[in-house]
Amino acid sequence: MSVHPKYLVIIAGPTAVGKTSVAIQLAKYFNTEIISADSRQIFKELNIGVARPSEEELKEVKHHLIATKSIHEYFSAGEYEREVLALLDELYKKNDLVILCGGTGFYINAVLSGFDEIPIVDDNIRTSLNQQFQENGILSLQEQLKILDEKTYHSIDLQNTQRVIRALEICIGTGKPFSDFKIQKEVRRNFIPIKIGLNLDKEILQERINVRVDKMMRDGLLEEAQSLHAYQNLNALQTVGYKELFDFINKKISLKEAIELIKIHTRQYAKRQLTFFNKHPDYSWLNPNDWNNSIPFIENIIKKNEEEHSK
Repeated sequence: MSVHPKYLVIIAGPTAVGKTSVAIQLAKYFNTEIISADSRQIFKELNIGVARPSEEELKEVKHHLIATKSIHEYFSAGEYEREVLALLDELYKKNDLVILCGGTGFYINAVLSGFDEIPIVDDNIRTSLNQQFQENGILSLQEQLKILDEKTYHSIDLQNTQRVIRALEICIGTGKPFSDFKIQKEVRRNFIPIKIGLNLDKEILQERINVRVDKMMRDGLLEEAQSLHAYQNLNALQTVGYKELFDFINKKISLKEAIELIKIHTRQYAKRQLTFFNKHPDYSWLNPNDWNNSIPFIENIIKKNEEEHSK
């Protein structure tokens, strides 16, 4: 009996570009479900500051891996990969096409290309590195990583505290460079990826970011940060939107400064996301307002693969 090929449509791009809306429209059209590829929306304690889809949006289409973990749990890209692959096995029993939507390129790559089997190391190492970050900032961690693993130093987002700490804890805990554990062989998947990137003109995207931050503040982001303040040292909270408000709560900066820094840091994060995705030339880029143009693009790829499959 012939088995239909399976497809994973990836909707990626920078923060605030409109990925959720496009993914929902496509999921409705293809009568399928959405898996989140956002490393912060997966935490149930985080809502406003991570721009989690609204209750109305979640009701429109079934979403997976949103608000399913606690900030008190350790959750890695490797664990994300395993959960998504198991989930896809179930979803492909009823759908030939599933949508993966988010801006965490590290997670998307783990699903598409596999992730390294990283040894387990002493949790105290991570605790110590987090303390070092709180006392001395990210620069001291970056310098330490350059000494212990220059290859990783030149290949990861050095502004992503969690990534830097993760690499360092492996270096320290194993006595080997983190890069030594990178997968060497190609990983085969049982699905065909269709990679779509969304982007807007720089000025428009920056304005959308500013508007979103202002709306987050009106919606209660400060109150959300206050409720999480006791856990400010957790890895899950080393992220834009919370770090700046923690500095305000800790009386290091004014609220006005915190809000402006959230906007600046979010714009910088969006730029890093675009840099990451642009390193992968197999993305087809669209303006989110023209999302319906992706439908014939997706259908054409499916048609070609179906024709190949039937030969």
